[in-house]
Amino acid sequence: MAITAKMVKELREKTGAGMMDCKKALQETDGNIDKAIDFLREKGIAKAGKKADRIAAEGATYVEIDNNTAVLLEVNCETDFVTKNDQFKKLLAELGKHIVKQKPNDVEEALQQPLHGEGDTLETYIKSVVATIGEKISLRRFTLLNKTDNDAFGAYLHMGGRIGVLTMLEGTTEENVAKDVAMHTAAVNPRYISRDDVPSEEVDREREVLKTQALNEGKPENIVEKMVEGRLGKFFEEICLLEQNFVKDPDMKVKKFVADKGATVKSFARYEVGEGMEKREDNFAEEVMNQMKK
Repeated sequence: MAITAKMVKELREKTGAGMMDCKKALQETDGNIDKAIDFLREKGIAKAGKKADRIAAEGATYVEIDNNTAVLLEVNCETDFVTKNDQFKKLLAELGKHIVKQKPNDVEEALQQPLHGEGDTLETYIKSVVATIGEKISLRRFTLLNKTDNDAFGAYLHMGGRIGVLTMLEGTTEENVAKDVAMHTAAVNPRYISRDDVPSEEVDREREVLKTQALNEGKPENIVEKMVEGRLGKFFEEICLLEQNFVKDPDMKVKKFVADKGATVKSFARYEVGEGMEKREDNFAEEVMNQMKK
């Protein structure tokens, strides 16, 4: 498989490794990005094994809470200028209010529902905003959560909605506690609540990478297994919310913080605008000029 400059660039952004190392890794793995990341890690070349996709597209996240139902949603647009627009902000609010009331199963269903249960569909409403603002706008995704009267929602928007988090804690009605967990989640970006939530195949894959890494470091085979298990603990700390040091008190794990409040983390959702999406590579000056013309 031909290795392109774009592939090398993507791998470099995800691993922090040099261009030649990235090119070699891609050649060795026939252009498979995930396998190339593992290859670099096994050689001790890649930085931390985080594979967060490049953040590129514009837009905003938004949280709407209505009694025992809450939604975190993401709406994308073409330029950052639009997120400051009052009509765009109104669009976020209207979509949030609609989704918590109508509870669609997915984006496709939501777009076909009449806005607030009457009149034009969400899709038509979004198109009308697009016609006014003059930029492509789309509802990308949302997460709906439902709680009981004994639970608490925590909402946090960072950088004007660039990152949005919605948490749900069981066993407490203190919204400030749930919000603290949401703020932590925004900052540290866990992928799972606990170790039990991590798929076994992901753990097995990490264990193999760590084992190969240790052997490549020249460690004796009789102590490699113990080393791997120790390093797995660090792996869980990076990806599991309850295993992480609480940002407001690094001497305490998140699981102790919530346990001291008599609570447990039931669910969370974290969106970062544009994650996993490609953005057209516009010249910034041209973007400004285009916006001024509008």
